[in-house]
Amino acid sequence: MNRTEFDKFADEYREVLAQSIETSGEAPEFFAEYKVRDVARLLRAAHPNGERLSVLDFGSGTGGSVPFFRNLLPEAEVTCVDVSLRSLEVGNGRFPSGVHFVAFDGGRLPFGDESFDCAFASCVFHHIPAESHVPLMAELKRVLKPAGTLVIFEHNPFNPLTVRTVRACPFDENAVLILATELRRRIRQAGFSRASIAYRVFFPRLLRALRPLEVGLTWLPVGAQYFVAARK
Repeated sequence: MNRTEFDKFADEYREVLAQSIETSGEAPEFFAEYKVRDVARLLRAAHPNGERLSVLDFGSGTGGSVPFFRNLLPEAEVTCVDVSLRSLEVGNGRFPSGVHFVAFDGGRLPFGDESFDCAFASCVFHHIPAESHVPLMAELKRVLKPAGTLVIFEHNPFNPLTVRTVRACPFDENAVLILATELRRRIRQAGFSRASIAYRVFFPRLLRALRPLEVGLTWLPVGAQYFVAARK
């Protein structure tokens, strides 16, 4: 995870991302929102009593998920953590209150044991060297409360449009896409249990009328993205 690599894109991150995904017909906010919607659904199932939850947005960048956590999970306390200091500065400028923006060194998270109900990562791990995945996942496990939830979203290397998009994106220059089954294996290796895969985003905006069908397609490994959800 290269701090300077993302520092240089922080001020124009959304614009660069929007250009890279324009073939989907959607803005970056579409992808941020559906991920938070999935996380909110998982957390409400795990916490049906509606208690106040704490969420760690790991590799948050400039805070693109924050508006959707506020809208879809308003009872949650959100902490954004990233190695890019400039990204955190931009995020804090966008959301000066109600969210914590915290820097970390790429190794040990600056939080105590059992601090969060959920750890969420949105297309972060393909930027991190593979040998660091399990140690970082173990760090996420450390800061999760007992029975806490981990949700990691990634691009699907089986989807040719996704692969083309990643290759065209300037800040994905050094990205290495991860098979869903391999990500799940690493999560289990880090000590998590009940890790499951769900594939997402099957239809571009042109075919958005078909998106209600996606709820029955999460097993099909051709979606543009996927997530692995696990419990501590």
